[in-house]
Amino acid sequence: MFVKSQSFLFSVSKLFHYHHQQWRGMGAMTKVRLKWVKNKNLDHVIDTETDLKAACILKDAIKRSPTGFLTAKSVADWQKLLGLTVPVLRFLRRYPTLFHEFPHARYASLPCFKLTDTALMLDSQEEIIHQSHEADTVERLCRVLMMMRTKTVSLRSLHSLKFDLGLPDNYEKTLVMKYPDHFCFVKASNGNPCLKLVKWRDEFAFSALQKRNEDNGVTGEDSSYREFKRGQSTLTFPMSFPRGYGAQKKVKAWMDEFQKLPYISPYDDSSNIDPESDLMEKRAVGVLHELLSLTIHKKTKRNYLRSMRAELDIPHKFTRLFTRYPGIFYLSLKCKTTTVILKEGYRRGKLVNPHPLTRLRDKFYHVMRTGFLYRARGLGMVSKEELLLDRPEDDLEEEGSEEEEIVEGSELEEDSEDE
Repeated sequence: MFVKSQSFLFSVSKLFHYHHQQWRGMGAMTKVRLKWVKNKNLDHVIDTETDLKAACILKDAIKRSPTGFLTAKSVADWQKLLGLTVPVLRFLRRYPTLFHEFPHARYASLPCFKLTDTALMLDSQEEIIHQSHEADTVERLCRVLMMMRTKTVSLRSLHSLKFDLGLPDNYEKTLVMKYPDHFCFVKASNGNPCLKLVKWRDEFAFSALQKRNEDNGVTGEDSSYREFKRGQSTLTFPMSFPRGYGAQKKVKAWMDEFQKLPYISPYDDSSNIDPESDLMEKRAVGVLHELLSLTIHKKTKRNYLRSMRAELDIPHKFTRLFTRYPGIFYLSLKCKTTTVILKEGYRRGKLVNPHPLTRLRDKFYHVMRTGFLYRARGLGMVSKEELLLDRPEDDLEEEGSEEEEIVEGSELEEDSEDE
């Protein structure tokens, strides 16, 4: 049983009592159907990080292998798992600075791949980051579990989010088992293995939106958080609209109504809220906002969220929340999948507050791309030192303005399965 502090329970009950009279007689918000808007900078992020994630998964798989290498045959059917649009063998050969190809000892025609010295060096740097930021990772994992209705998540769902949450490769042993006072393994009623929160932690029950508003209040930029704590106001979500949307009267009126609704923390009990109400919709937006804030790249695949929908207590057709609130979320259709991005996490295609692990992954991607460019001319032309050299100007394609393009006739299939 999870026991929450008395002050926490009082604040929640005060919130519902304070707003009951104010909202019980109001009609539903006037909602506007918006066209999907393409953001080239954010789509480029998905393009690059799809290959990056696949390379990281292959790197970890090679490292786990007892032989220290993988054969082309053993990874032949991994294409869908890795989210690739090309065969895995072609992908491995594309990045010789990470994966060294050699013939099998017994079957000369069977290609094998092991990690290069550069890849091993980057992997050792990743381990150092995981160790030095372990407390942050534990807190992030606790927050994810605290948002779940039963404070439990299936290991299958968590494994899908491992890269996005910045968890160590073998986190079940290297992280979870080190903190028995935080986590425990249980089995769901269907027999599936799950991770469960052992004890509720008040010190973590503080959303990213609350922290952002508190920080602004401390610096004098915004006094709304102090008012929110006294029950006199609500917190507003930062919004960045596609060009032309923010100026539309209907959209502005809709967003003003939305922002004036009470903010319900994703860590608060929502059982007393009408599931069909506007307040519940704003609470669902807050849950998705918080979960994306906990990811180190401020994005994840829609299907990963779907697997936790019931535990998060969000609507069955939750994709419509991303298309209804394009000032908060961006839905990308790149790489034959649907990815949702928290827009405030990016500026001109780059993370606003990059985690140390995302900085290392930027270096990892630089090594990948350098190997791809030098492949035809021979790797002897580039040294290990040059591979690991930080080149900020190479991180992304030339920065442009945060332009977004309204694609005429583009309608998203709401909550359809990804390929």
